[in-house]
This record gives sequence, C-alpha cells and structure tokens, in this order.
Amino acid sequence: MVLSGGDTGTGLRGWFARLTSERRPEEPQPASGSSREPADGPVVTSKALQKFLAYLGTRPAPVLLDLGPFSGSNVTYFGQLLSCKVLIGDVLTDLDRHVREGHIAEIPSFLSKRFTHDEASVDGVLLWDVYDYLERPAAQALSTALVRALRPDGALLGFFGSSDHTCIGCTKFVVEDESHVRLRPYASGLERHSRLQNREILKMFEGLRVSDSYLLQNGWREMLLRKGGTGRPII
Repeated sequence: MVLSGGDTGTGLRGWFARLTSERRPEEPQPASGSSREPADGPVVTSKALQKFLAYLGTRPAPVLLDLGPFSGSNVTYFGQLLSCKVLIGDVLTDLDRHVREGHIAEIPSFLSKRFTHDEASVDGVLLWDVYDYLERPAAQALSTALVRALRPDGALLGFFGSSDHTCIGCTKFVVEDESHVRLRPYASGLERHSRLQNREILKMFEGLRVSDSYLLQNGWREMLLRKGGTGRPII
C-alpha cells in the first residue's frame, strides 16, 4: 500500500479501519486484565502518530523499538494494529539507575552500546520524551545508535519539550488511538531539561529528514523523522 501526502483525515481513518479488519484473525489475545492501564492523566492529540503508524502498516512484519517504559496497553495496541514485533527499550529506567548509583558520566558510553540491533534492522522508533532527560553527549550517543539501527526510509517519532516542561519526574505515554496519547506521570528522580533546539535535534539525527513537525497545545514539539531522502522546513 502506498500512502500519498494527501492521505490524511478520512483517508487515514479509513486505512486504519481496513487494516484492523484485515488483520483481526492474527491479533494476539491479551491475558485478562494484564494489558489495561489506569485511565488517569491528561490526553493530548497527536498529529504525527497516525502518520507514523500508517507508515509501519506498509512494512511486512515491522519491527518497532519503543524507548519508553513498558506499557501493556501499547504492546497490545501495536500488535493488534500492525502485527509487529515490539522491542521495549525503557531508557528512563536505565538513566534513573545510573543517576542513583552515581554513574552519570558513564551514560553516553552506556547508551552507545544499549541497543545492539543489526544495522538497518528496525522499521520504527518511538522516542516519546526521552531526549528531554538527556545531556547533549548522551543524546548524541543514542542518536547515532538509533540512526544506524533504522532501515532505509525508517521512521522515528519524538516529543521534545520546552523550558516550561522542566521538572522532576517522568511520563508514560499510553496510546488511546491513532491520534490520542494519555500522559501518565510517575515518580522518578530524573530531571527533565527540555533544552534541545530544533537545529540541535536535526544535527544529532544526521541522516534523517523531517517528515512532519507540529507544535502541540501543551507546548511540546512533535517531530516525525524519516531515514534518507530530502527533508522539508520545520513548521
């Protein structure tokens, strides 16, 4: 299936409906109550998530790397919609452990080796807001590893905060549907820095191009990047 730049709105909703119908016989059945997330926390509207998922739907047996904390709801949602393999990175737990143990200086080296996937073996990466917690050397180390792991034309989706989001604590992103994500705060000793500028993000992900960029109502910059090709200006 090829989705053109005009396949938005009703076109994408129709595609999701057809995809769900076509793949329903292959859907995994979650254990009773094991994949449900508490319905607390605000919900934000994502403009790029549906495009990210639509891209993965064009790939045969896609591999999705999720850098956020484990979410049974998300694993079930992605598995049912895409019949994909979901790899959980949970970078925030790794960072929290390094901070608590006093090994902050080792974070860049750790992240450069954290994901040992073969080159060009991953179709999509969900960053969520992980980069809000990384100093520049650590962010660059992780970016280099992720760009290497992405397949040609692979997709990467991230949420990048502003100075207004600086705080202590973390957020779990729970997908409600292809356009809405629930933000569930949880206790952590990590500090959200939110200091990366657009030009810094693009420089870190050398080899990727901007496919879509949006400013969400809560102030987050939502960016969808693709590997290879020609990019476009950030809106």
